[in-house]
Amino acid sequence: MSSLAPSSAVAAPSDAASSPRPIPIRTLALVGPAAAGKTSLVEALLQQAGVIGAAGSVERGGTVSDFDAIERRMQHSLTTSVMHLQHHDTRIHLLDTPGSADFLGQSLPALEAVETAAIVINATTGVEPMALRMMAYAAERALDRIVIVNRIDAPGVKLADVLAQIQAAFGRECLPLNLPAAGGREVVDCWFAPEAQPGHEADFSSVAAAHRALVEQVVEVDGDFVERYLNDGDVATSELHAPLEQALREGHLIPVLFVSARTGAGVAQLLDVIEQLLPDPSEGNLPDFYQGEGDAARLMHAAVDPAQHVLAHVFKVAIDPYVGKMGIFRVHQGTVTANSQLYVGDGRKPFKVGHLFMLQGKDHVEVSRALPGDIVAVAKVDEIAYDAVLHDAAEDDHIHLKPLNFPLPVHGLALKPRRHGDEQRLAEVLAKLAAEDPCLRVEQVASTQETVVYGLGELHLRVLLERLRENYRVEVDTAPPRIAYRETITTSAQAQYRHKKQSGGAGQFGEVHLQVEPLPRGAGFEFVDVVKGGAIPGQYIPAVEKGVRLAMDAGVIAGHPVVDVRVTVVDGKHHSVDSKEIAFVTAGKKAFIAAMREAQPIVLEPVVDVEITATDDHIGDITGDLASRRGEVRGTDRMASGLASVRARAPLSELSGYQLRLNALTRGEGRYTLAMSHYDAVPPNVQAEMVKGYQLRDED
Repeated sequence: MSSLAPSSAVAAPSDAASSPRPIPIRTLALVGPAAAGKTSLVEALLQQAGVIGAAGSVERGGTVSDFDAIERRMQHSLTTSVMHLQHHDTRIHLLDTPGSADFLGQSLPALEAVETAAIVINATTGVEPMALRMMAYAAERALDRIVIVNRIDAPGVKLADVLAQIQAAFGRECLPLNLPAAGGREVVDCWFAPEAQPGHEADFSSVAAAHRALVEQVVEVDGDFVERYLNDGDVATSELHAPLEQALREGHLIPVLFVSARTGAGVAQLLDVIEQLLPDPSEGNLPDFYQGEGDAARLMHAAVDPAQHVLAHVFKVAIDPYVGKMGIFRVHQGTVTANSQLYVGDGRKPFKVGHLFMLQGKDHVEVSRALPGDIVAVAKVDEIAYDAVLHDAAEDDHIHLKPLNFPLPVHGLALKPRRHGDEQRLAEVLAKLAAEDPCLRVEQVASTQETVVYGLGELHLRVLLERLRENYRVEVDTAPPRIAYRETITTSAQAQYRHKKQSGGAGQFGEVHLQVEPLPRGAGFEFVDVVKGGAIPGQYIPAVEKGVRLAMDAGVIAGHPVVDVRVTVVDGKHHSVDSKEIAFVTAGKKAFIAAMREAQPIVLEPVVDVEITATDDHIGDITGDLASRRGEVRGTDRMASGLASVRARAPLSELSGYQLRLNALTRGEGRYTLAMSHYDAVPPNVQAEMVKGYQLRDED
């Protein structure tokens, strides 16, 4: 695939069907904390554009985006929903994302499908940790960013303080594109209008000052405009489209807009801003695609050109028990039609696009084509998977986007089907749910014969259980949350093991000598073969590795998987008649166990970064409680409306069921989020108890 310069603005069919007249496209993901009003804002935008007659209510379960029964009952978005609307002659694709950190596996991939990330802030709570996190993720992906302050009509809110907090958190490049007026009942434009209209003065600051700050910020990216501004004192905003887009691309300007999704204040103006000022697919920073693997991968960018061959990215997979698998993707290059033949990643067999859909929440609107910038879906294609690249040229294999840095799932729960015989059914359903969520991991623990699911938090796993029961009719029993402990070694050691079995007829024989060495934390596993002279024939070396991996998966000293180890097979013996694969599997396993026990093994525990938000008067109790849990407080930040956040680091095992403790400390007002930091050795007394307990289980 060639890398071409971006073409001019590319469009989708204006009637979602077959109109030949292209129209401009905008793509926007609404991200940020829970309860910021993202879903309500989507409803207001859809109503303003005439897509729906009246805005639905999250509380009454009538919104377009939160259509899942569990979402409606919990009154929170749990997955990313896709909507579209048309404003004047522009098609706008909207992505409504979950606000809980437990569902980052849904919200982060939405950033792969858009040019602009809109961080939505609740005016009553100010900048919350999730807003900071999503702003950082959007900056890392080089997206254009805007900040939308919602609920500007809330009683007692001080919007000047909220803007100051935004600028303190995200930088002085956050400048208001409009300002609230009439006590938050309306907004006044500060970009196109250099002065306020009589009777529509801003509630704080002034339109003239805001306009001047915006123009000065934009012209800084272009020396010619700087000179004109210095000489003439102003530059007409109609001439500043190109430098504005450059300022947005470079993060030199992050516009702030004020709205009330409840009353509609600022919603029409927000639509105008999306249409007139935000980038089309050719004006944003093009995503980084790579062709090839590892160090040999070559950076490339899609050409925003409908005449090129197809390049599209699957950012979401949804599997419905009745409809089947649906792949939702963003077209970056070329044209996808209802008859296109597309390859999935490196697959050699294409599939035919039978039906092509634009999504409107749960509704599927069939379309005949999709062009660069469009977000569409295909159904019942089993080969499609999250993060797959779709293309229509066989030579375009080994193309992938720069991977996202997802948080590591560390909250574990052991599951057992309640009905005998449902084991296979449970495994199949968990595989489907894991295919939908990059932050859900399923593990079969050989040592305990358990199925363990790992997620990002207690809410994440609770929703998983509800989906099992309601969507798939699978009832399970659960064990207390399991911590994803690991084992490793701290020094090198050698061991050997001879497996010899004679039971009449051909026997079993295999002898393995190996060495184990510690690797840096996070390095994983390396297997090295330095056997010389055919002491172990080459066909048996994979069996030795299989035995080592079996031992590593089961654990050696405490029953937890072994990590960060290099295993080198240095010697061994074989028998021309009795040597078999199973003999070397057993010998490799037992030799590894013996070597590891001599290599000063330790148990590692996950250590997490925790961010706790509560009222300021409870911070002292929270920091004291964290200290009692082997926690390290790393900082506190004052927020709006008397709130504060605590940043700390603590072992995950000490935070099991922490929400109950936090409720007791804060009278139910505290919230927290977790993110994996690293693995560290457990204290010696804790390790001694874990090893003792594992040995007792083995004896039983």
